[in-house]
Amino acid sequence: MANQDVVLPDMGIVTAAAAAALPSGPGRALFPCRGAAGTVSSPLHWAAYAAGGEPFLGGGARGGASPAAASGACATTSQVVEVFRASSPTRCPAADEYEAWTRKHPSALGCFEKVAAAAKGRRVIMFVDYDGTLSPIVTDPDMAFMTAEMRAALRDVAKHFPTAIVTGRCVEKVRSFVGLTELYYAGSHGMDIKGPSSKAFRALEEKTRATPGARVENNKFCLSSWTPLAEQVKAVLRDFPELKLTEGRKVLEIRPSIMWDKGKAVEFLLKSLGFDDRSDVLPVYIGDDRTDEDAFKVLKKRGQGLGILVSKCPKETDASYSLQDPTEVMEFLVRLVEWKRLRSPSAAAARPKAQR
Repeated sequence: MANQDVVLPDMGIVTAAAAAALPSGPGRALFPCRGAAGTVSSPLHWAAYAAGGEPFLGGGARGGASPAAASGACATTSQVVEVFRASSPTRCPAADEYEAWTRKHPSALGCFEKVAAAAKGRRVIMFVDYDGTLSPIVTDPDMAFMTAEMRAALRDVAKHFPTAIVTGRCVEKVRSFVGLTELYYAGSHGMDIKGPSSKAFRALEEKTRATPGARVENNKFCLSSWTPLAEQVKAVLRDFPELKLTEGRKVLEIRPSIMWDKGKAVEFLLKSLGFDDRSDVLPVYIGDDRTDEDAFKVLKKRGQGLGILVSKCPKETDASYSLQDPTEVMEFLVRLVEWKRLRSPSAAAARPKAQR
């Protein structure tokens, strides 16, 4: 995932009135796209605040929800936009663009109640990109470490939901970054999948166990087996249409089909885990890169599942919701786990019963 600068021309400059309209103090840029030289090129680079001086993050401030979010509604940036409109005789096109974009792709935090409603009565399956989603984008890819807090949040998610990291990196590298054995890892955009168990691999092992001298090897991009077991291997593959069989010299190789991407990796994992063609599951995919769009498109085409784009700037996307950065991703994961815990039988039993 490339660290891309976004330059928005003709954005205007910060007027004195606009600056005065924003209270001083720490805050987060609502629309912090950087110019080519990293300089402020828009008033939206300033920290935006809602009425009353409370931080407003388009769906709830860190440490507290906005009034709109508290009432259960999806929060928007309208309050912030009005601050800029009141301070200038001309309308800020960037603010209008961002407001329109967040109406179409609202914050997954601000609209968490809608996310929870979609998940009610369904098995949530989590798919998460790594760079720019679980870890920040950094100059040196070897330094893209996730925080201890993110690791703890991801571990909790994996305890409650089947969870897979889908990344363009190789599996070994991401596994060394994450350091969790509870997850499925789909590296090389899903070409290399490893996890707590591999159903296709285990099915082949079980099928060929009674054949003397048989050996099944789990290689980086393929599974291989001795040729005398061809019919047994083909029988297993009937349940895995996303894989193809090629014959070599004294070897059968099972490889992913060509035209493989993150979307196909999601489909493969859902089928391998036994969640394909089921109406009681909700796949959730969180990613920030254009390669994640393949996964968003798959969920949209299925008519089942939620795509969440991690971005601070408007982008064309097939995702349903948005989050701004890895910190918000972590908050979403934590909140998802809390929601699951509150709905668990043990939590329900612990709640005091109303007196009659």
